[in-house]
Amino acid sequence: MIEFKNVSLTYPNGHQGLKNVNLKINDGEFIVVVGLSGAGKSTLIRSINQLVKPTEGELIIDGVDTLKLNDRKLKDTRKNIGMIFQSYNLVKRMSVLRNVLTGSLGRTNTLKSMLGLFSKEDINLAMTSLARVGIEDKAYRRADQLSGGQQQRVSIARALTQQPKVILADEPVASLDPPTSHVVMKDLKKINKEDGITTLINLHFIDMAMEYADRIIGMREGEVVFDGPASEVSEKTFEEIYGRPIKEDDIIGAE
Repeated sequence: MIEFKNVSLTYPNGHQGLKNVNLKINDGEFIVVVGLSGAGKSTLIRSINQLVKPTEGELIIDGVDTLKLNDRKLKDTRKNIGMIFQSYNLVKRMSVLRNVLTGSLGRTNTLKSMLGLFSKEDINLAMTSLARVGIEDKAYRRADQLSGGQQQRVSIARALTQQPKVILADEPVASLDPPTSHVVMKDLKKINKEDGITTLINLHFIDMAMEYADRIIGMREGEVVFDGPASEVSEKTFEEIYGRPIKEDDIIGAE
């Protein structure tokens, strides 16, 4: 579904966020991208929906080089890509349900969406999405009344309501405590298996990457330095990815 061909990204200040990346990401995979801060993990994830735009190469989705798309066609491509952020990106003063319904905006008339006139089908889908992450009882609460873990599950429900082919999650558990991190990761893994949604997640902690990933991609200084099944990964692999001996803080993401 997604292929990077010699993709590089150079920022205006000359910093290279990605260096000659070549990857194939298959339908339905659950991939965890690991590496130190500044290694290029977020840049890799965000380049797929062009929150950051590569400056060289080809980024092919469903057979189309998306780097050559005009704004309208890029918008159509983004409808199929759900995004989950570390900071949740919710409208805090809106209800949980209204936040989740924003996932349907790509299918909703602009005027109707501005007036909050969502279809019965969209409302039912949003409620089903909330139920799948176990917080349907919070639908009519304000988003800022929820805990961090609950807010992140709202963002997962919002992505589900988008009915995407791909979910990108940029450090989705970095702000959460260990038990809540596991809840969020289990939700993402379950959705991946049940719906076959291709899922790419940035993580820092080794134990969580090993527990949940089917495939691990290791980044260092903008380059892919490892790509393989989680079953083939060892502590030595992570030392090669990180470019230094593994520390306890790298290993312990959740108990």
